[in-house]
Amino acid sequence: MPTLDAEDARRALAAARVARLATVSGDGQPHLVPVVFAVEHDTVLIAVDAKPKRHRGLKRLRNITENPAVSLLVDHYDDDWSALWWVRADGTATVTDDEAVLGRARDTLGARYPQHREQPPEGPAIVVEIRRWSGWSAS
Repeated sequence: MPTLDAEDARRALAAARVARLATVSGDGQPHLVPVVFAVEHDTVLIAVDAKPKRHRGLKRLRNITENPAVSLLVDHYDDDWSALWWVRADGTATVTDDEAVLGRARDTLGARYPQHREQPPEGPAIVVEIRRWSGWSAS
């Protein structure tokens, strides 16, 4: 059961199309949502996009404001268990409406996802500074 080193974990996360963003509220309630993202070395960029939402005051944004510690998780499942792997990136997140940061998020997300080129995220942006990369691979 090989543990992935930080570089292999970063590369696997960067290649994934979707991650799960885990946040925790100020009173300790966990919250997990799927997100699209872009990786810039030890920084992960996420932006609130135009997909229909009940409101713009999203729980993930409130949680990050109350408790900036977050984790991102990506994984690969296969019926051939020798192909299984997962990566977790733990870090500190900030929420920002800063136009320079949001522009950077739009550019990097647009390079990965055609939907973001066609309909750029309105924001805000979530910037996660990764402090620990971990992962596992069956092979």
